[in-house]
Amino acid sequence: MIEVQNLTKYYGKQIGILDVSFKADKGEILGFLGPNGAGKTTAMRILTCYLPPTSGAARVAGFDVLADSREVRSRIGYLPENVPLYLDLTVSDYLEFVGKLKGMSKKRRRERIDDVMEECGVSHVRDRTIGKLSKGYRQRVGLSQALINDPEVLILDEPTVGLDPQQIIEIRALIRNLAGRRTVILSTHILPEVSLLCQRVIIINKGKLVTVDTPENLKSRLQRSVMVDVTVRGGLEEIQSFLESRPDVRAVTHIESTDESTHSLRVESTENRDIRESLSSAVVERGFGLVGLYTTDVSLEDIFVHLVTKEDVD
Repeated sequence: MIEVQNLTKYYGKQIGILDVSFKADKGEILGFLGPNGAGKTTAMRILTCYLPPTSGAARVAGFDVLADSREVRSRIGYLPENVPLYLDLTVSDYLEFVGKLKGMSKKRRRERIDDVMEECGVSHVRDRTIGKLSKGYRQRVGLSQALINDPEVLILDEPTVGLDPQQIIEIRALIRNLAGRRTVILSTHILPEVSLLCQRVIIINKGKLVTVDTPENLKSRLQRSVMVDVTVRGGLEEIQSFLESRPDVRAVTHIESTDESTHSLRVESTENRDIRESLSSAVVERGFGLVGLYTTDVSLEDIFVHLVTKEDVD
């Protein structure tokens, strides 16, 4: 559905993106992850035919973004970070206007306006002026305009930025429902958003592609041992010394103490295997009070920091 080959964009002498290649399959939600200024928006603007690349090639739904830009634009929906809304229009009038801009017939506009307002949850505010809507509802209207032409590809640039926690949950649920028959590219610097929404992740830093993989594979690549968080009653020094002396333990870190006798520690195994059973038995046999024990995964934050830091060093 989307093919990008050696895509490069310079702004004068400054690199926007450099030699970036990736693919996105039909129905996939592909996450673009990177810090602010990494090149995510540049790549999206090239895919939407808003910017030409300096070199390289990109195809969307089988059409080249340079040679067939009109065909590409007819098959995509785009939600930029700053949503292009006319605040003095009502929701329905605004969507009517966008439909006309996209060359849709009057009959088709009427059908799609009703459909997208229902899909995005704004039917009940169709006659409200956009300027009087909350930021969360404005974001929904922005998604509605991106969907008005029933696109095959949906490109979303930081779709939850500036929203409150409840609004973020609602927009994420909406995006999840939009996938399937549409390919979605989602740009974000919010790490949990990628884990919750995306089948695969592109990590980009300083305009360069760092890696492309699933969140699960990224975790397995980085995690070389199992980490167990254990909460124990007893003396902290005695507990820590005992845990560190075990042959299946590589490292022990004190997390917190809820009181003088109850302590939480993170235990890293010497190899990538679950040591919970042997650890719990050893703690109880030694006479400590075992309050809780569970494994903890490498987070996407850990992966991102590791990969970006490694790239900076290299």
